[in-house]
Amino acid sequence: MSLNRYEQAVFDYLEAQLDERRHWQMKITESGRRAEPPGVLTRELERELWDYFVERTPHVPRWRDLNLVGLRRVSFLNLAEHLFRRWGPPPKVKKPAEGARGSSAVT
Repeated sequence: MSLNRYEQAVFDYLEAQLDERRHWQMKITESGRRAEPPGVLTRELERELWDYFVERTPHVPRWRDLNLVGLRRVSFLNLAEHLFRRWGPPPKVKKPAEGARGSSAVT
């Protein structure tokens, strides 16, 4: 998965800052327990990551160096998906359809 430079900067920061990483791991774990489709949860997390980035940028020197002048909004969707895959609950295994059991014909 490819992250843009803003997403990569946030990811690197979370990897280096134990308290921040734990906060986001807990947030992802808790939201993964909700009975929402994964896409809804990912989009919610994406918005929260953007808000977090905007709020913390003045306090994180590496983020200030990203030249945010004139920047309106950057997608954090790839980072949200990556964090869900990394820290979220494992995906549910799909059961094979009843008719698919004996249909492995060789051609």
